[in-house]
Amino acid sequence: MNQTVEDLRTINDKLSKREIELDPGGYFIIYLNRDARLICAKHFTNVIDDRGLAVDPETGKPIPARGKVERTHTTLFTGRTAKELCVVIFEQTQPCPVTMLDHAAYLGREFMRAEYALISGQEYVQD
Repeated sequence: MNQTVEDLRTINDKLSKREIELDPGGYFIIYLNRDARLICAKHFTNVIDDRGLAVDPETGKPIPARGKVERTHTTLFTGRTAKELCVVIFEQTQPCPVTMLDHAAYLGREFMRAEYALISGQEYVQD
């Protein structure tokens, strides 16, 4: 069976809507710094409460998944490629800020998408 780009997009869109377990190690906001030609990933700490919600460790308030949230990141990671960024986060940072394998896989996919957008000039929006 030959899959079209639209078929693959449909699969990805469906998977993006699934429920996920949040990483107690925190979350990342990924963006591009086109002037510096860098992929950037701001890491924010969080605590997962008994409902499975990410809450701000300082205030105890749930962190919304959408909309603007005023929080200060713990660390800013940057790399020229997805691989360089993964090496910095997963191999050179101790303790590693990522504690779940599915979160690591997600970040690898997102960093590759960001790298492609950086190279191609396309817009990057984190999934």
